[in-house]
Amino acid sequence: AVLAGGCFWGMEAVFEHVRGVTDVVSGYAGGRSQDANYRAVSSERTGHAEVVRITYDPAKISYGQLLKIYATVAHDPTQVNRQGPDVGPSYRSAIFPQNAAQRRAAETFLAELRRSKRIATRIETGRFYRAEESHQDFARRNPLHPYILVHDRPKVAALKRTYPKLWR
Repeated sequence: AVLAGGCFWGMEAVFEHVRGVTDVVSGYAGGRSQDANYRAVSSERTGHAEVVRITYDPAKISYGQLLKIYATVAHDPTQVNRQGPDVGPSYRSAIFPQNAAQRRAAETFLAELRRSKRIATRIETGRFYRAEESHQDFARRNPLHPYILVHDRPKVAALKRTYPKLWR
């Protein structure tokens, strides 16, 4: 699963605690390979979004459950080109389906969400590019970083509170 929902640090921190998720990698999607680096993406001229690539065991958690966590605790799907203090297209809400089944599931999921509120999340295409090592596992390596304390720790706490059976 490849999902964009603001700063990849918080998205990674949430999904690392989901039972059935085996790996979470921060990266970029939506642009070209030569622009897949933090400095270029931060310029807001590359077309990339900050994303996470989630590897999961479908016998333990479904793609649909990942989307539900994504839309309820990992980010705010009503925000256009922003999440919290981060503003710009690289912080947009987007789902990058990796196959036809994921695309159908994402379309169905978003249609259901749109019945109750205005959703900014879009379905997009684009290859995943791994972010620099300094961004991998950032929240775990920097638990007292002010950004993590203010913006990401509450998301992780919301995961534990909202989905206790999926917490690990």
